[in-house]
Amino acid sequence: MSPLDSAGSDSALNAQRRTRELEQLANGDSVDVLVIGGGITGVGVALDAVTRGLSVALVEKHDLAFGTSRWSSKLAHGGLRYLASGNVGIARESAVERGILMTRTAPHLVRAMPQLVPLLPETSFFGKALVRTGFLAGDALRMSARTPASVLPRSRTVSAARARELAPAVKRENLRGALTAFDGQLIDDARLVVGIARTAASHGARILTRVGAYDVSGTSATLRDELTGSEFLMRARVVVNATGVWADQVDSSITLRPSRGTHLVLDAARLGNPTAALTVPIPGETNRFVFALPAQLGRIYLGLTDEAAPGPVPDVPTASEDEIDFLLDTVNTALEVPLTRGDVLGTFAGLRPLLDTGEGSTADLSRNHAVVRSDSGLVTVVGGKLTTYRKMAEDAVDAAVEVGSLSAGACRTRALPLVGAASPAELKKIKAPASLVARYGTEAEVVAAASGDRLRSVADLEICGAEFDFAVSHEGALDVDDVLDRRTRIGLVASDRERALGAAEQAFHSV
Repeated sequence: MSPLDSAGSDSALNAQRRTRELEQLANGDSVDVLVIGGGITGVGVALDAVTRGLSVALVEKHDLAFGTSRWSSKLAHGGLRYLASGNVGIARESAVERGILMTRTAPHLVRAMPQLVPLLPETSFFGKALVRTGFLAGDALRMSARTPASVLPRSRTVSAARARELAPAVKRENLRGALTAFDGQLIDDARLVVGIARTAASHGARILTRVGAYDVSGTSATLRDELTGSEFLMRARVVVNATGVWADQVDSSITLRPSRGTHLVLDAARLGNPTAALTVPIPGETNRFVFALPAQLGRIYLGLTDEAAPGPVPDVPTASEDEIDFLLDTVNTALEVPLTRGDVLGTFAGLRPLLDTGEGSTADLSRNHAVVRSDSGLVTVVGGKLTTYRKMAEDAVDAAVEVGSLSAGACRTRALPLVGAASPAELKKIKAPASLVARYGTEAEVVAAASGDRLRSVADLEICGAEFDFAVSHEGALDVDDVLDRRTRIGLVASDRERALGAAEQAFHSV
């Protein structure tokens, strides 16, 4: 038996488990809660419900984290922007949920990252005071959320020399230092989704990808195996619609107004391999910034836009030319050597599932989540943000319990660690490369136990074939797209994807 066979079998998602559990449902098994949607909200609902003692099935037409949940800035954001706009409630909720992620739920996937606002000659006294006041308010949010400074340090002012150490590409002439604050950074948003899904599976939830839901009501849906085309009617005590930007296609009683957030993918070496997120104010805006965020695999993610995205919702949104120019032009105001189009290795864009309030720009629409109950009893959860997924799920399950008259325990997810979770001190003891520990936590030793060429670097990146094998055996990857585009983020750069394709294909023969 290989290490992959023996480790975490209760949480392992793979083709064999999918076939078995789908057959059980097709043969007449019913559940208390049927969740539609395999993004961050859907898997959060599945975990919350199953740990309250409810029977749960989750279906996703494509793959885990197929939609918006893989296109974020990879931040567990404390909500400072919402405080600046006067939305104290969501700001504090974000700070509380960030603290839960960093100290209990997923400390292996979220770590403190400094955000650096350089003090350049064009930085006015008012601008500096505004940022400093905001950062102090962020400190107050952190303290009110009871997140220790040992987990998320206090904001501070740093010298010009220290600013250049943290962000080497920043303009040097007349640099007067920088303001820094700390936020939570996810190693990867899609990896968080997979971790939640596997944790739900370990408690007995059925997590089924490539299964579409059609003719949805409050207590049933026609499920289709998208791989074979076979269909059957699935009954549940209550159905939860957690399909994000597609939610209004499942429940026509709600209206969404999606907005698009775009990022550019850059080589970290081009910006001097920064260890802080270079944070550049958007001209003319008081509480919006462009971020150059250090990321895994030697990349920088440069974002973020907020553009209205009317019309049909695409499976994979794309960046507009104007957004690319906007991001480059804004960040270049703070760089010693400006970036050009030639520095852009790739782009990605995601759609925020915002509720339509009928007025204002999408940037002004509330990021509060909403739980809506239709006349048929269908429970829909929309809005919100990645950081607050757990609270969104809790509220959705509370509604489902009421609508379905379900007998359920109290919510347990505030103190429930995900698979692989451990404290930073415990993670330091793991005998595996640091890059594996950052992505897999305590399961890094299992991945590292592979042998031969599966431990070799793939596409000259800090990633190995054994990770592809683990994606297939334990993380529910059913094809190479799942492996390259969601279980790893190699697919964000087309040339990397092409070079890694053979190793990803081999994973389906190695496991």
